Amino acid sequence: MRSVVLDTETTGMPVTDGHRIIEIGCVELMGRRLTGRHYHVYLQPDREIDEGAIAVHGITNEYLLDKPRFKEAADEFFEFIKGAQLIIHNAAFDVGFINNEFALLGQHERADLSEHCPILDTLMLARGRHPGQRNSLDALCKRYDVDNSGRDLHGALLDAEILADVYLAMTGGQTHLSLAGDGSEGDGNAQQPSAIRRLPAERQRTRIIQASAAELAEHAARLALIEKSAGAPSLWAQLEQAKAEG
Repeated sequence: MRSVVLDTETTGMPVTDGHRIIEIGCVELMGRRLTGRHYHVYLQPDREIDEGAIAVHGITNEYLLDKPRFKEAADEFFEFIKGAQLIIHNAAFDVGFINNEFALLGQHERADLSEHCPILDTLMLARGRHPGQRNSLDALCKRYDVDNSGRDLHGALLDAEILADVYLAMTGGQTHLSLAGDGSEGDGNAQQPSAIRRLPAERQRTRIIQASAAELAEHAARLALIEKSAGAPSLWAQLEQAKAEG
């Protein structure tokens, strides 16, 4: 499944006070791997940036004077994210601002991202996994040993890259696959990989036990809870959909 990790910076908050997006950063994941593709743009908001916001991200009014407006970037941005699962930390904030930008252009068919992209909120995911703890991006970096040493100020592309690492660490489980007994080259203590042991053809066949109707119903209910918590289709549902479409 294609995913896009997304972050924005703005002139301030809330969006209902007329604040605008001034930076968008996205990185692409395919099969839980960074592809190297990204989308990044600074935007001229046609309004002043709050001093408090400048203290957070360091983007000044003067820096944005020659930057494009959202209407000039809208099509390219939408094509980059369309159909992908969006992975966003505190998604309500970024999605609200993006929806507002499309609405201001009169592009109401794009003004609800949830109609075009499943959205996974990593803040909600982290709160479910670590209740009662700090779940800011910096706190998650510390918890999952993700390097954020270059994050003196917020930046949309940098934060999207960091969030991708946090998301993969938070949801990954085993992150390195190797054959048992297979050591790295040049390691004198490494054992040689053992030969593949093939099972005899005359072995007793494994018994297959089908799930009952009650068990299937309980399974469906559990998937529904997972999807509600994650704000996105479960991996099982994604695999079933891919199987049906294949």
